[in-house]
Amino acid sequence: MVDGDDIGQDAMEDDERAAVSFPFDRMTVQRFRETFPRACWSDRRKAWLVPGKTARRRIDRWMAREESRADPYADAKGRDAFAFEPILSPYLGVDREGFRIKTPYSRKLVEEIRQVPFARWDGDTKVWRVPFASYEDLVNRWQVIETEAQRCEPEERRKRAEARKGTDEERTSRRRAAERKRRRIPLPADDLPPLDRPIATTSYGIVVVSDITGELVEREETAELFSDLLEDHVWATWRTPSLEELVHTWPSKVEPGEQERRRGWWLPTLEELREARRTARARERRATRRTSA
Repeated sequence: MVDGDDIGQDAMEDDERAAVSFPFDRMTVQRFRETFPRACWSDRRKAWLVPGKTARRRIDRWMAREESRADPYADAKGRDAFAFEPILSPYLGVDREGFRIKTPYSRKLVEEIRQVPFARWDGDTKVWRVPFASYEDLVNRWQVIETEAQRCEPEERRKRAEARKGTDEERTSRRRAAERKRRRIPLPADDLPPLDRPIATTSYGIVVVSDITGELVEREETAELFSDLLEDHVWATWRTPSLEELVHTWPSKVEPGEQERRRGWWLPTLEELREARRTARARERRATRRTSA
């Protein structure tokens, strides 16, 4: 996928981990776990995460074996089906390895493409690769993929932004952006989080609360931005956690309940921390590239 900051690549893999998804059956999972004993399942990504800098190459070799095991003629069938009834789209290319999908980035697109069996992100060429054997599944999902890709084109984004100008939606969006820049968050006065350690929040994801100002939150002024404030709240200041802080944060073993979400903060789960660590690694890589440029 293409985006100004290689966000498509960051959505699938980082320097020490790669993701893979495939149709479920017990024997395939068993063979996968035997080949990748350190792999772990991600509920959010609906994919297996394999650690290691060579993970992508090892996954590709394993997937090639699995494709031939499932049906030695599946690639030929998919290639013939495409020749008979091709998908004509600027977002789809084809080469001897299979199909290449290159679109603007959106989370919905990533989630949709992941549902195609044996689809994988190629970080070197910045495209999604799908084998000929998965052609039928690709056809079934292509309408959704292409429609979302068109919606995410820069010109379409610009048109939507123009249409929002002067509307209540735009004013609310601007207020949210301005409020975020102030780096403050409303928290229940009688149930405050620990300071100087990463916590998960409803409003801003995982942050570190650095100080409780004690200033009361005026509900009338913030109702549009924080509509779920039901009790007395005070303002707190927050900052983005560093990668080191995220790595050393012990995850919660239980998912946040309704009460935790209603109060606006909870101790992050392992999956939430993994996502935050991935983002922090990408942020540090970008900072390093800018410094060395």
